Amino acid sequence: MEQTWRWFGPDDVIRLNHIRQTGATGIVTALHQIPYGVVWSVEEIEERKAMIAADPSLGLRWSVVESLPIHESIKIGEGDLTPLFDNYRQSLRNLAACGVTTVCYNFMPILDWTRTDLAAPVPGGGTSLRFNAFEHAAFDVFMLERPGAEDDHSPEVLARARAWFDKASEDDKKRLLANIMAGLPGAFDRYDIPGLRKMLDRYKDMSHGALRETLARFLREVIPTAEEVGIRMCIHPDDPPRPLMGLPRIVSNEDDLDFIVNVIDSEANGITFCTGSLGAGAKNDVPAMIKRFAPKVTFAHLRNVKKDPDGSFQEAEHLGGDVDMVSVVTTLLEEQKRRKDAGNPNWRIPFRPDHGHELLDDVGKKTHPGYPAIGRLRGLAEIRGVMTAVASMRQLPV
Repeated sequence: MEQTWRWFGPDDVIRLNHIRQTGATGIVTALHQIPYGVVWSVEEIEERKAMIAADPSLGLRWSVVESLPIHESIKIGEGDLTPLFDNYRQSLRNLAACGVTTVCYNFMPILDWTRTDLAAPVPGGGTSLRFNAFEHAAFDVFMLERPGAEDDHSPEVLARARAWFDKASEDDKKRLLANIMAGLPGAFDRYDIPGLRKMLDRYKDMSHGALRETLARFLREVIPTAEEVGIRMCIHPDDPPRPLMGLPRIVSNEDDLDFIVNVIDSEANGITFCTGSLGAGAKNDVPAMIKRFAPKVTFAHLRNVKKDPDGSFQEAEHLGGDVDMVSVVTTLLEEQKRRKDAGNPNWRIPFRPDHGHELLDDVGKKTHPGYPAIGRLRGLAEIRGVMTAVASMRQLPV
């Protein structure tokens, strides 16, 4: 599989030569400086490509766009969306013209991935990302004061939430808000409490089925263009895979993925298979899911989580969490062989080590939350080892 690395552009403290030292050769990046809904021009795409290829000795290429974001109005289905769909299609055409043909995106309302603790301790002094169900409930019920929020949390979680809130200082509350906002990448608005309430109000009548329909409309609008120009779109699962703050989530389980791939049966309508996002769902059998959807997997995020009974979870070592990573990697390699044997020129599946623990010299550096260098390097090395061993034993192409 193609070994890739998420790079946040020229302001990322992790430099391109550092990335090459990890063994990765594919770069996963985006033009985060461009506001949602605005066309990515050929000039701006080529400028980013040139940065990545500036030192030919590194052998790096822009492998995957993550993400080409979807304007919130498309998710809500409000107003005249024709200009936004036109702009998205033009961005796809421009990317294809520049030779960048794999596009990861998500359809999570308002928020991207959500955590309540960005520095939960791990043995030996490192840290990792964590989602505490009681802290999320404290935010939802007592800070956001969302009507009806109590009904979305168990009595046990609510009791812990009340205890946390009663003891929390103003700094604790500000930190929790900042942590919840931290998953928003690139070109975004970070919300304060009144701003978030206003955004949530735009979704007040949005059901699971209604959000599915706005996604289906998006796919019908853009997948034919993607197919025409040779772009492979791949949707990222919800993280965590459950409703948050009353917002529906529609890319959370096997039924959701089945709905998506059947809206339009096209190689351009694929999946970013994220083992960590799906692995945080108590009912998700991740190895079984990847076996079922392997032909639709265009890109893979490989990471692991440890779940608690109350719905909390923490980012685990890449091979040490609840997900059987060896099984997942084996399925991906077998799918690659099937594609190669069928003569598919896109037989290689790019993957990246998603998230990582802050370890050693990572601690205290100003990296994006979840994206330290050494923690991801460890994850990539571990996955590379599994990949190499499985490929050797089963005589599968790497």
